[in-house]
Amino acid sequence: MRASVCAALLVCFLNDVAAHQFTEQEMSAVRERIKSMFYHAYNSYLDNAFPYDELRPLTCDGQDTWGSFSLTLIDALDTLLVLGNHSEFQRVASILQDTVDFDIDVNASVFETNIRVVGGLLSAHLLAGRAGMELEPGWPCSGPLLRMAEEAARKLIPAFQTPTGMPYGTVNLLHGVSPTETPVTCTAGVGTFILEFATLSRLTGDPTFEDVARRALRALWRTRSDIGLVGNHIDVLSKKWVAQDAGIGAGVDSYFEYLVKGAILLQDEELLNMFHAYDSAIQNYTRFDDWYLWVQMHKGTVSMPIFQSLEAFWPGLQSLLGNLDSAVRTFQNYYSVWRQFGGLPEFYSIPQGYTVEKREGYPLRPELIESAMYLYRATGDHTYLQLGLDALESIEKISRTSCGYASVKDLRDHQLDNRMESFFLAETIKYLYLLFDPTHFLHGGGTEGDGSWEEGGEGGQCVLGAGGFIFNTEAHPLDPAALYCCSRHSQERQELRDVLLSLSQPREKADSQSKAANERAEEPAQSQSESIALKPGERKTPPALSCPVQPFSARLSVLGQVFSDNS
Repeated sequence: MRASVCAALLVCFLNDVAAHQFTEQEMSAVRERIKSMFYHAYNSYLDNAFPYDELRPLTCDGQDTWGSFSLTLIDALDTLLVLGNHSEFQRVASILQDTVDFDIDVNASVFETNIRVVGGLLSAHLLAGRAGMELEPGWPCSGPLLRMAEEAARKLIPAFQTPTGMPYGTVNLLHGVSPTETPVTCTAGVGTFILEFATLSRLTGDPTFEDVARRALRALWRTRSDIGLVGNHIDVLSKKWVAQDAGIGAGVDSYFEYLVKGAILLQDEELLNMFHAYDSAIQNYTRFDDWYLWVQMHKGTVSMPIFQSLEAFWPGLQSLLGNLDSAVRTFQNYYSVWRQFGGLPEFYSIPQGYTVEKREGYPLRPELIESAMYLYRATGDHTYLQLGLDALESIEKISRTSCGYASVKDLRDHQLDNRMESFFLAETIKYLYLLFDPTHFLHGGGTEGDGSWEEGGEGGQCVLGAGGFIFNTEAHPLDPAALYCCSRHSQERQELRDVLLSLSQPREKADSQSKAANERAEEPAQSQSESIALKPGERKTPPALSCPVQPFSARLSVLGQVFSDNS
């Protein structure tokens, strides 16, 4: 009876909220408030914490947390462009090139370095033209920020050198993996590389990164249980599951996210099929009344009837697949928790309707705001704008200090913790701003002639930035058109080298090579799941999925649909 009353009250609340329609003036005013929030945090970091990784907002100083990379500066770089600050983007990009060094004796998280550092540098590289930076010939297939991202990623490669292909969780940037390093890592730490590593491979032409990411994904896929679920922590050497709780939250979340987003970014049917298989098991065994519980991966019995704040990404992911009804209902559950505390506690007991002991904190995570952005884009329902405004006001009221914004140590009494994670600037503020800016270029907004797209590639033959950006799990946007552009140029250069080589060889040898090339051309085309470095004579098959950004050579793009010269 109590649950029914609560549900009825929630529906009434949502209906009341939905009655208000935000005007453009109101949305513009909220955007200005979000900018003010960003610069209070950003300037506090520069004044008190740089070059350390993160700001400590209660003591107004800094600390290194994930590897001594000036991490907040890397993570916040593309947010500067999202907010329209081109001059500061250029200044910070120059500072990072001059000061960041990856040849250091530091133990770094493979997962965090990938999503924050590699992802942040890749995104900044792909947005550099829009920021007005001077570009190298052939950009986006070359550039200083791309080389930095590649250097950082190469430091992570030793972690993947295991018998299974699944990576260790930690690597020393100077010496590689320690002989005493634990082989146990979380599921997300194995399956959250395909976006950044495939982007690197396709921009640089080096298949190494995509190959190791795919090998890890396939190895993890083969460890699922008989009922189709994966656990939380695995031994990367023995492939044995150490923690067998299955769910969509901490330790697993971004694995599922990258299967969906990787399928879209790379037009990859294999990744999409993997996710659909997992989703079927998730819906069968973990979903109860539009909540997602934790269950034993082999039996499907409930092991933890809790909601974790990291699970709040799920409604947004569902919206990408068109599962809007389920996404909306789950989002409503999650938002009811936010309204109860003014934030999402790390763990929330669903049966008790309250926080879990020692998991009462809220480190200013973005996931609920991220889902609100996706659902507003999908439905146009101004309910989500109101929820975004409520989140903005909660953070301002609870977390603001004289030196930035502090994580909430305990949502029950709003005690603060002396830490401002870099994702607050990279994700939370970015998603808030994009929620209230529906015509932003990252949403595919703008019209021809106002800079909504840009030229790139050799001879300016590629159209970039026309839409379809994919956000990595740290909210760093990646442009699918750039991947296609550089892949095509790489293939064309290889074909030209083959032609020149054949002309320089004796006729008999050239005929032999030509015959071999023709035989290869008659073989089935390479799978989208394999490396994009095609062999001479091979052709790509049409993509299995539809995507707003398609291969093209012309200049006309309307609502993400591209028309060639002979259309």
